[in-house]
Amino acid sequence: MIHSTHAPRDVFSPSVLVLALDYGGTKLSAALLTKGDQTWRACKRVPSPPNHDATYDQTTMLAMAKELLAGSKPDVIGVSFGGPVEVTTGTVHLSHHVPGWENTLLRDQLRQEFGVPAIVDNDANVAALGEWTFGAGQGCATMLYVTVSTGIGGGWILNGEIYRGADGLAGEIGHIVVRPGGAECVCGKRGCLEVEACGPAIARKMRERLKGRAPDDITGEFVAQRARQGDLIAQEVMDEAARILGEGLGAALNLMNPHRIVLGGGVTKSGERYWKILRETARAYAVLPAMRVDIQPAALGDDAPLWGAVALGQSLLDSRSSW
Repeated sequence: MIHSTHAPRDVFSPSVLVLALDYGGTKLSAALLTKGDQTWRACKRVPSPPNHDATYDQTTMLAMAKELLAGSKPDVIGVSFGGPVEVTTGTVHLSHHVPGWENTLLRDQLRQEFGVPAIVDNDANVAALGEWTFGAGQGCATMLYVTVSTGIGGGWILNGEIYRGADGLAGEIGHIVVRPGGAECVCGKRGCLEVEACGPAIARKMRERLKGRAPDDITGEFVAQRARQGDLIAQEVMDEAARILGEGLGAALNLMNPHRIVLGGGVTKSGERYWKILRETARAYAVLPAMRVDIQPAALGDDAPLWGAVALGQSLLDSRSSW
C-alpha cells in the first residue's frame, strides 16, 4: 500500500501528465503527476464556502487547474464528482449537496477548456478504483468502497473493474432504507442509510437529544470528538450511527459477498469504539457464519478520489476508444 502523498510507480508512460480533479461537496481538489514523481507534482485543495453553487465550483476548479498546470498541457483529465454521473457521456445528473449541477456536460466542458481527453465518474466509484489500485483494496477480486461523510456513497469493484450497473447508478448504498418512516432524505425517501448515519445526520441527532441546547452549527466531527472524551450523550449518538451503518454493510455483504469492504470519509475517523460497533453489527447481519466480514479503513484517506482519478485517466489512455 502507498501513502496518499506518494505517487504509484509504473502507472503511465514517462511523458504522460495526468490532471486529477475531485469535485466534493465541501471542498475542491486538483493534482498533477507523472511517472517517477514521488509526490504530487502539484496539488491544491480549496474548502467550499457556505451556499456555494455549480458556477462557483467550476470557476474555482478551472482556476486551480490552470494554476497547477502553469502553462503546461495535460495529456488526460480524470475526474471524481460528488453525485450521480453518466460515465459514457460524462454528464453530471445532479449533486445532492451543491445546486446548479443538474444535467451538466462536465466532460465536454473540460475537453473544450483544455483540449485533451477527459473522463468523469461518481466520486465513490473513483475512490473505489483508487483504493483498489493503490490502497486498501489491493489483491481483492471484489471490493465495496463506502464513503461516509457529508453523505454516504458506494462503489463496487468486480473482477478488477468498476461495476456501474445497467443505468450507471450502481453502488448507491446510501439510499437503501434502513429505518422505514425515518428522517426525510434528499432523494425523497425516508429512513435512508445516508440520512440516518452520515455526518450531518449525527449532528442532527445530537441536537435532537440536547433539545435546543446544542448550537446550530454543530458538526458530526464535534460529536465524535465529544464521544471520545466520554460524553455519554455523544457516545449514544455515535453508537447508533455505527450500528445503522453496520446494518447497511451487512445487507451489502449478504447481497454480494465481497472479499473486502473499505470505508473512507470523515465519519470513519471516529475512533475504535465506532469501528468495533459497526463491525460487530455487520457480522450480526451477515446471513451465514462462514461469510467473510473484512471491513477495513481506507489507506489513501481523503486523497482516494484523486488517486482514483489518476487510475481513471489511465484507463482512458489505455482504451483510447473513447477519445
